[in-house]
Amino acid sequence: MTIWNLGSINADHVYSVPHIPTPGETLAATALSRGLGGKGANMSVAAARAGARVAHLGAVGADGGWMVERLRDHGVDCTHVQRRDGPSGHAIIAVDAQAENAITLWPGANRDIDLDAVRQALDRAVSGDLLVTQNETNGQVEAAALARARGLTVAYAAAPFEAGAVRAVLPHLDLLVLNEVEARQLSEALGTSVEDLPVPHVVVTLGAQGCDWIDTASGTRHHVDAPRVAAVDTTGAGDTFTGYLLAGLSEGLQMPEALTLASRAGALKVGRHGAADAIPSREEVERAVF
Repeated sequence: MTIWNLGSINADHVYSVPHIPTPGETLAATALSRGLGGKGANMSVAAARAGARVAHLGAVGADGGWMVERLRDHGVDCTHVQRRDGPSGHAIIAVDAQAENAITLWPGANRDIDLDAVRQALDRAVSGDLLVTQNETNGQVEAAALARARGLTVAYAAAPFEAGAVRAVLPHLDLLVLNEVEARQLSEALGTSVEDLPVPHVVVTLGAQGCDWIDTASGTRHHVDAPRVAAVDTTGAGDTFTGYLLAGLSEGLQMPEALTLASRAGALKVGRHGAADAIPSREEVERAVF
């Protein structure tokens, strides 16, 4: 089974700061690093490091060759990553001493993906494969509809959150992943509870408190605790969780087991600085003692 990921690829410029700057404040950073990031790239790396077969559908600019090579180094199939004119996506990330972050995102090539090329790539998909996308690219609805028509399982990570984007893709989804703030915002925007969404499975992440899985067919909510860890950087933790969750499901794990695996991976990730390059391997996740 292949996980097809229509996802963003960003260069992350990470600044360590004493605290998150307030409006009008000029603040000196104490450290700077550059690495591979973007919600899409993070999820592809996480799923690949969990042992899944992952094909990334996305785009970079002329300055993005190093990011494609980094994805390949992590085991991601980049055959269908497009090269576009203009700059690649990038993010300016401030991380404070309490591991909280503030992010400014420039989408760049991520919003200039050729959908004909995406269709051609998905021609190679087979029933039972999985498509995941997020709200950092163009073409989310078109890809989700095409994947559903081809018999793929379709998942969506509702971030960066925009109610209209989630509403548009909902009819094509089998799995929706969002955090508790996004779940509340979506419920308010749609005038319905997450239990009543027209999606078979909804996963609501709760940070250090773990996650809830809602089986909407039965209306039941199941909770999975997260391991207790000391966080140093929460960047990419949600993407790590989602990538590991999808990898677990793609190999045939039942939802509770896949959620437990994903929670362990996310817990390890928050103990490390960085985004994609800091995502733990499957071996590390399985041998970790919390």
